[in-house]
Amino acid sequence: MAPEFSIETKIIIMDTSLIQQYGTEILSYRLRTVRQKKRMQYEDFDKKLLQINKEENSLLLQVRNLGWEPLLPPIQRGWKRFFVLREDVAVSRNAEFWERILSKINTYDWSYRKDFKIKKRRFGRKKYVVKPQILLRPCEWEFQKLGFTDTEKQLFHEVWETNRRRELVKRYVFNEPWRFVLRVRPNMIDRVKKRDVLMEGRIKEIENYLERNDYRNRMTKLLNGSVKWRWYREREREKNELKNKSVQQILNDIDDGLL
Repeated sequence: MAPEFSIETKIIIMDTSLIQQYGTEILSYRLRTVRQKKRMQYEDFDKKLLQINKEENSLLLQVRNLGWEPLLPPIQRGWKRFFVLREDVAVSRNAEFWERILSKINTYDWSYRKDFKIKKRRFGRKKYVVKPQILLRPCEWEFQKLGFTDTEKQLFHEVWETNRRRELVKRYVFNEPWRFVLRVRPNMIDRVKKRDVLMEGRIKEIENYLERNDYRNRMTKLLNGSVKWRWYREREREKNELKNKSVQQILNDIDDGLL
């Protein structure tokens, strides 16, 4: 039987045979080996994916910046609900001051029902109840971003609440919510987004090509690196420091100030 050689050995034998056949001048032509040609194919394919990603992002940005066009005639789609100044507050001398605060903490909601009722199960039966709506309760960074003046900041108090991640978050609550009342108005649509059929068709073509051949994961790895490995390293970093340690070792670390 003929001996089996590894890929590196085959490459060396091939290079040696070329030198023996054509002399050392053949090395100046920089001929590619089979392994190098295969690697160049992978690199060319990766470059193609990056070009496709760049084209897709450019098209999405262009579609997003097409602007709006008027819709004639306007149509109503459901109802919207928001806060307005109470009648006596709106005619007071400080109406502008309260309006400025409301513009920063106002909230908007939409419903297909004018009464804004939703189904809610109570004692095993479903009943229609009015959907609650409150003023904005900004967290600390959002409160600073809204740019309240010193006078306006005095009208808020701090509360600690638990968010969806079960973390304690400090929020700022308005002290006088009675100054604002809810109003329901028809949700009228008088403009629509401009569309470009050619660009949307090209975006859909790119999406089908990437999804059909499952190239999204490869593109993500080229752009962001190995997400799975990065998640594994973060998980390893967050491991419990007391794991696999005896009680005596833990006590020694506490005495040494390591814990």
